[in-house]
Amino acid sequence: MPYSCEGNIPELEGERVVLRRLAARDAQAMFECWSDPEVRRFADLPRMPDAAAAAELIGLLNRLALTDDSLRWGIQAPDGSIIGSCGLNWWQLEGAYRGEIGCELSRPFWGEGYMREAIGLVIDYAMEEMGLNRLEALTDPRNDRAGRLFRALGFTLEGRLRQYRHTEQGFVDADMHAMLRRDWEDFRTGPGSRGNRGEQTR
Repeated sequence: MPYSCEGNIPELEGERVVLRRLAARDAQAMFECWSDPEVRRFADLPRMPDAAAAAELIGLLNRLALTDDSLRWGIQAPDGSIIGSCGLNWWQLEGAYRGEIGCELSRPFWGEGYMREAIGLVIDYAMEEMGLNRLEALTDPRNDRAGRLFRALGFTLEGRLRQYRHTEQGFVDADMHAMLRRDWEDFRTGPGSRGNRGEQTR
């Protein structure tokens, strides 16, 4: 039977980051992330004029969990601040057992390994708790950083979808990265795997 969260967004704990439900108090931090031109450059985000707009988006994301259309976490740094978000979309396609990963990280925290750890938590939860068989991540071909991240996490670049998205700059291509359950099982036990990091679901 397909997984259903029914609005519950569980807290996931890693070595340095905690993934938790976004709240209204996180609006300013997420506004700073979502409105940054460099973060937005390759992301499919709505216009973000102020923190109130970020609060509205946070509310929308939480409501989407009620209908199993999205499962979105805030990424909490060791000092307790929210530095980005990540999550899953579209896992309820009947018979598919797959989900699409989305993520954004505030620019001051790029290159520190926070997003890799956060996505690792999402992957493990998707496979272990949600019972998914396939995870997908669509990235802009110009976004080398994102492509490297997903390949480092064990995803395979399956191909390029031409003019897949329409953005403010017009139609853009998307690279399809995917991980199957068998890939995840091999990756977590193989050389250089994430291994057992003592992560907890609370």
